[in-house]
Amino acid sequence: MSTAQMEKKGLFNRFLNVVEKVGNKLPHPFILFIYLAIFLMIVSFIVNLFDVTVTHPTTSEEIVAKSLLSKEGVLYMLSSMLDNFTGFAPFGLVIVMMFGIGLAQKVGFFETFMKSTIIRAPKGLITYAIIFTGVLGNIASDAAMIIIPPLAGMVYYAIGRHPLAGMAAAFAGVGIGFTANFLIAGTDALLSGITTEAARIIIPDYTVTPVDNWFFMCASVVMLVFVGAFITDKIVEPRLGKFDPKYADQGLINEKISNPTSQEIKGLRNAVIAGGLYIVILAALIVPVNGFLRSDEGTIIPSPFISNIIPIILIMFILVAVVYGKTAGTIKKSADVPTLMAEAMKDMSGYIVLIFAAAQFISYFNWTNLSTITAISSSSLLQNANFTGMGFVVSFILLVTIVNLVISSGSAQWALMAPVFVPLFMLLDYDPAFAQLAYRIGDSTTNNISPVNPYVIMVLGFMKRYDSRFGFGSIISLMLPYTLIILVIWIVMFLAWNLIGIPIGPGTGVYLDQ
Repeated sequence: MSTAQMEKKGLFNRFLNVVEKVGNKLPHPFILFIYLAIFLMIVSFIVNLFDVTVTHPTTSEEIVAKSLLSKEGVLYMLSSMLDNFTGFAPFGLVIVMMFGIGLAQKVGFFETFMKSTIIRAPKGLITYAIIFTGVLGNIASDAAMIIIPPLAGMVYYAIGRHPLAGMAAAFAGVGIGFTANFLIAGTDALLSGITTEAARIIIPDYTVTPVDNWFFMCASVVMLVFVGAFITDKIVEPRLGKFDPKYADQGLINEKISNPTSQEIKGLRNAVIAGGLYIVILAALIVPVNGFLRSDEGTIIPSPFISNIIPIILIMFILVAVVYGKTAGTIKKSADVPTLMAEAMKDMSGYIVLIFAAAQFISYFNWTNLSTITAISSSSLLQNANFTGMGFVVSFILLVTIVNLVISSGSAQWALMAPVFVPLFMLLDYDPAFAQLAYRIGDSTTNNISPVNPYVIMVLGFMKRYDSRFGFGSIISLMLPYTLIILVIWIVMFLAWNLIGIPIGPGTGVYLDQ
């Protein structure tokens, strides 16, 4: 069956066509938040007319719906606009993280690491190396998506394997694994900031830290590598069959893999040594009972180390980036450091614009009390229906997978869902970080089949260079085994983690009282 026939036939492909059309008609996330704010104004006016109230379950305070279209509401929107933006929890966290991560990306550290890991891997471990590099490479954001899939295709072709299988493995690692890492990444800072804003609807001084999902995410890296490699070797590559170069771009077939230079390898080595020494010094300040970064009571959780994790990580990335850049020659003088940081910030401009609109919407939603009213009413409904256990949590994960098909931005989607679902989870006695973790699973697994994800189209373009017959239906069918199998295994892992009672992060469990 030809690719064109595959794309036209089948219930699933027809469903994907509908999703693609709907997703393509959605406005830019910035405009979407503007529309939602306008919709919220209308809803708050109507709900206020009916004097809707609920009783807060913990404080017994009566919560009254307020209208944004009242004099008080209009004045609030005008007077709070700047504070909503500058005081938005994820804003400062992500900007600061990107100073270090962006610098490391601009000097070439991540690209050299990715190439070295994949090219030097033994043939028998190449699939594992590709997926592992893809998962860890998400810390470099867009760079991983641009570098790893094409490189993986070239490596697979060079060792006599189907290049599209290598690209599929890389795309699965970067896309489905974008939220998992051994390191604390920008995603952790961004999501925890949004979760904190939502959690404070119920508990005003509550804070979710970037490390609150770290234990589970570390274990997820291992799961993703082994499961992803199994799917690639046992399902995806056999299904692709023998590679036929007659449909490939001949210029691509003749390309040679660009190995890192000796200077780049030396830079990588020195950067790793510098990072290792930094970690040793950090350990010396944490491990001893009277360590400088422990709390006054001698604990690690909580401690200055946990509360200051972002600047600690920032320093590490700047150190690694500077050592690499000086050795590899991408940093020639001290002035290059702030210049490269500024270039990295240019890549964040779209995020900053989006955050402005998202911050206004979340603030308005909280001010009207509609978020609290929705959460309390929903929790009461679920409790009356006795639907408050893991069935509810799994249903939430599946809901996220569906929403992700039409909203490609993970931060925008969580900014929309968190103000309702985080308080709802909390009223059902679940920790906000647990709700965030459930969201991350659902959001990650459908990234590679979302018709509105621009990287699906970008990777499709890479794949068409190896097979001109490849179309949208082809890449979806190629990536679907990763999505379905990893989703099931990730949910099972998530439930088992809960049943065993392992913390999902330092000092963070499933329930609020842990």
